[in-house]
Order: sequence, then structure tokens, then C-alpha cells
Amino acid sequence: MQGSFCGSCGAGSTTAAKTGDTPLEDHVAAALCYLFGFITGIIFLAWSPYNQSKNVRFHAYQSILLTVAWLLVHFMIALFIPFGFRFTLGPLVQIAGMLLWLFMMWKTYTKERIVLPVIGPIAEKQS
Repeated sequence: MQGSFCGSCGAGSTTAAKTGDTPLEDHVAAALCYLFGFITGIIFLAWSPYNQSKNVRFHAYQSILLTVAWLLVHFMIALFIPFGFRFTLGPLVQIAGMLLWLFMMWKTYTKERIVLPVIGPIAEKQS
């Protein structure tokens, strides 16, 4: 093998994920899964060679599920919470969600695996 092609037949190599020839390290790609929620989660699930990494797939699925859960909470607040109380609870949920988002990105970047309750085990099964 010379570079990413076979020297004798010219066939392309698919060993980039195994040899470390990826532009991003595994923990960086996993942290970036949370950057824009489900959008970056889907991108990293489709982007080879990152979709071959169990760690990146886990964080991509967890990011997608976290975004869906966060949107459901906002929808439930808008639907079921009385109008006056909504202005107190809504910003608190927004701040809590932003802090959780930053926490997940930081812990993933520092190579710590945080499995969120309920959605974490689902993400583990999917990855």
C-alpha cells in the first residue's frame, strides 16, 4: 500500500478509520456530534470513516435523542403549562438544556463517556 492506494493494483484503501488517517480524532468527532444537535448527529452517522467508530456512533445517536427530548419538553411546556407560568419555566428549561449541551460536549471532548438516563441506553443499543 502506498498512501491510500494499492501499489500493485491501484485499488483504493478503506483502512482510514483503522490507521488513524482521519482528519479528526475520535473524541473530537464525538464531541462535534453535539454541536448542532441532531443535524451534526446525522452528519457523523453518515460520514465515513466516523460512522465506523462505535464511540462516535454512540454520541451521534445520543445527540439526536437528546435534541428530540429537548424539543419534546419545549412542546409540552408550550402545550400544557399555563401562559403566565410558562415565562418562568421556559427560560429555566432553556438554560438547563444549554448547560447540559455544553457539559456533554466538554465531557465527550475530554474522553469521558456520559450515558444519559433513558436515552443513553437506547443510543448504546443503536451504536
